[in-house]
Amino acid sequence: MTLRGSCHCGDTQFEVSEAPASLTTPMEKVATYRWGSRTVKHHFCANCGCGTYSESPDWSTGKPDFENPRVGVNSRLLEDFDLDAVPVTVIDGKNLW
Repeated sequence: MTLRGSCHCGDTQFEVSEAPASLTTPMEKVATYRWGSRTVKHHFCANCGCGTYSESPDWSTGKPDFENPRVGVNSRLLEDFDLDAVPVTVIDGKNLW
């Protein structure tokens, strides 16, 4: 089942199934911000500024794999999606170190 979503103004639209399938918006309407190590791309609508998705290298081997990025989608932007039904695991990052 394909889920569709968009930013607040509707300029940036995307579709996801099990994994993000596509961004249905021309890339010129998408802006990207990178900070720190510049390895994570935070994408947002160039018009309304709404954060839509992020791309990070796969770190499962302990080294960054830029050829197989992990993509995180802002699920609050999905249409007809019950975010309250998704189980949440709270991670205490402060005390894991």
